[in-house]
Amino acid sequence: MMAEEQTPGSRLRHRLPRAWRQHWKLVGLLVVFSVALLATISDVGIKPYITGAATVTEATITEDLQGTVDLFDTSVDHELSIDISDVEYDDMIDSFQKDGDKEWVTATLTIDGTVVNDVGVRLKGNSTLMGLRGNSGGRGGPGGMQPPEGMEPPEGMELPEGMELPEGTKLPEDGGMPQGGPGGQQGRAGPGGMSQASADDPTSLPLLLSFDKHVEGRAYQGMTEISVRPGSPVLNEAMALSLTKAAGLPTQDYGYAVYSVNGSETTTRLLLAHPDENAANNLFDSPGYLYKADASSKLSYVDDDQSSYSDQFKQINSSDDGTLQPIIDFLKWLDEADEKEFAADLDQWFDVDSLAEYLAMQNLIVNSDDMGGPGQNYYLWYDLTSKRFSVVSWDLNLAMQGDATLGPDDEISMFGGNRVANGQRPGGAGQGLREQGRQGGEQGGQQPPEWARSPKQQEAGGGRGGNPLKERFLESEGVKESYTAAYWRLFEEVYGNGTAEATAKKLAETVPTSDALTAAELRTASETIATWVKERRTALEAARSS
Repeated sequence: MMAEEQTPGSRLRHRLPRAWRQHWKLVGLLVVFSVALLATISDVGIKPYITGAATVTEATITEDLQGTVDLFDTSVDHELSIDISDVEYDDMIDSFQKDGDKEWVTATLTIDGTVVNDVGVRLKGNSTLMGLRGNSGGRGGPGGMQPPEGMEPPEGMELPEGMELPEGTKLPEDGGMPQGGPGGQQGRAGPGGMSQASADDPTSLPLLLSFDKHVEGRAYQGMTEISVRPGSPVLNEAMALSLTKAAGLPTQDYGYAVYSVNGSETTTRLLLAHPDENAANNLFDSPGYLYKADASSKLSYVDDDQSSYSDQFKQINSSDDGTLQPIIDFLKWLDEADEKEFAADLDQWFDVDSLAEYLAMQNLIVNSDDMGGPGQNYYLWYDLTSKRFSVVSWDLNLAMQGDATLGPDDEISMFGGNRVANGQRPGGAGQGLREQGRQGGEQGGQQPPEWARSPKQQEAGGGRGGNPLKERFLESEGVKESYTAAYWRLFEEVYGNGTAEATAKKLAETVPTSDALTAAELRTASETIATWVKERRTALEAARSS
């Protein structure tokens, strides 16, 4: 018997699984139903959510340079030198002056005798880079301070109304930025003693060093990035980092090094472990996502499109597999919640105790540029186990150099004086006004002048300071008690038990001198920070007993 000739249709039919051939009617109905359903909801927006078991991708380090000694070992003096060609250096400076871009270039590093080639280098910072934003031939203006066209400060660099300089700081006669200040920072400085960068002095530039930018998988002692902080010897930032760690709050490791660029005279610089993917994955015991807030971030809900937040937040770890959806969901709730809902439901979105501790610590160390400052200096940590956020501090170079007499309910400002709860601070010194009309109106004394904001901040509408989460938390009677409890507990841990005094003394003994930092200058800076710590402790003890 001759076999039946197979048509193309019959051959295709036999390639299908037996179960499909037996139940083809059911499959057909399912297809028709699916098409109808898609047609019905085609005009309905679909909101993305994290589904299933979210995972954190481990950072891949294939080459971990160990060096000769632990970079953050305070028992030895460290040395860091950078060799960068004139072409690469000019590209980095010109790119920033032209477009505000922080372009990566290539350099050679020598760390404690270990030579590392092909290291990525770029500028880092916002307010500290004001001295590079010149348009008068490219290399800064008087004192390394030259804002771009349209952002010039008033002639003579007059202070905004209500702004008070820290004790020991004065305006130079040439109209530049204030010099000196309690931070003990050398060179031309900005508001509050901020060190200002000048392209004529490469050692003055705040830099980010990347070991894996040009060599994939490379790290130095487990770190892929190190930040070179501006100013010398910046005891205030080191103190703030040490006290944050002593309080048991998440922070960054640091160390000092004798520093030079292209064979220049040496200076003393603070080196900071920059939060990279590896650090993010080991920041807490449970897995999670680490997000960095951009300087133009406003922490406000825009819409449900993740691309709308790409310029406000950067995901540090698992960026290929991660998502900004947790931030979007939280911001939408924050935008819609009334005062009662905010107090009742905040703990479902945020670790309230962690937030209280963060805000209390920022006040205790008098940080004028925290999550509510013009620089929006903070990270958000999203715990994948608890499904809640917490805050991680960052960039404490403006801490521990302001008014040491501020109380727990006083709000610190970089520009325009200090805003004070109920408009009055006990003792009357540095009286300020409480913020009024956060959205679109006058925002108290917190706001920097227009020329002090970077072009990117102006374009994005950021850089003006303020943070709705911080403000609502401190004004909500339903959660404010957690702040008060955290405040006095942390006070005991960093001031009351003598930790701050002991830390100041230890720093004075471990910071290396250099060509630009003499032993006498270091001693003066150490005495200044020790005096500030004593004044801070005395003022808060008086506030607690009143």
